[in-house]
Amino acid sequence: MKMKKFFVLLFILATSSVVNAQIVITTPYEFSAGVSSGATFSSVSFSPKVTQSMLLGATIGLTGRMTMGKNVGMQIELNYVQQGWKENYDELPDYLYSRRIDYFQFPFYTHIQFGGKNVKGFINAGPQIGYMIGESTKHEPNGDLSNKVIRQHDMPVEKKFEWGISGGAGIEIRTGIGYFLLEGRYLYSLGDIYNTTRSDYFTKASGQTITAKVSYLIPLK
Repeated sequence: MKMKKFFVLLFILATSSVVNAQIVITTPYEFSAGVSSGATFSSVSFSPKVTQSMLLGATIGLTGRMTMGKNVGMQIELNYVQQGWKENYDELPDYLYSRRIDYFQFPFYTHIQFGGKNVKGFINAGPQIGYMIGESTKHEPNGDLSNKVIRQHDMPVEKKFEWGISGGAGIEIRTGIGYFLLEGRYLYSLGDIYNTTRSDYFTKASGQTITAKVSYLIPLK
């Protein structure tokens, strides 16, 4: 856990340095804002281990971006995101358990773009925080679960605050009616959804999410 905290602190400091330097040395500025939607594929890394497949969810949100000069900018978002996990066992084909956890998430990105006037590639990376607003389960306990880890079935999420590192890359097409973006992202949560002290059942319960999304931005300046 100490290494995780050190890594995220180093990442935030590096991101802030790059952004601050670019603000000072680059002009002009361009502001754009818009909406996004897409699909999420998520799981939770448990210890003791829980065998899983990715849970399919959805995301929708708002985006604001400021670019400075040709290549660097900042991007902030407010997203509603469905995450969680889905348990899967080859020997229990009729068994079903999934937990969907709903969040409001706030990514703070350094935005790097490159390419031509109308078609650009880009990279987004930075810290992210979130807050759980609800959870739901689907459960069909068909089969013998005596040798499976099932304690989590009766445990609601204990830590509603989420924090982690998120990043991704994509392509942007600029037209006369706005900017169209296609992006893939990965979120690595640095916190856990359950208490994970020595006296608790789980020693790790951190999420990870892959997101595929499309965005539409309108230039404001």
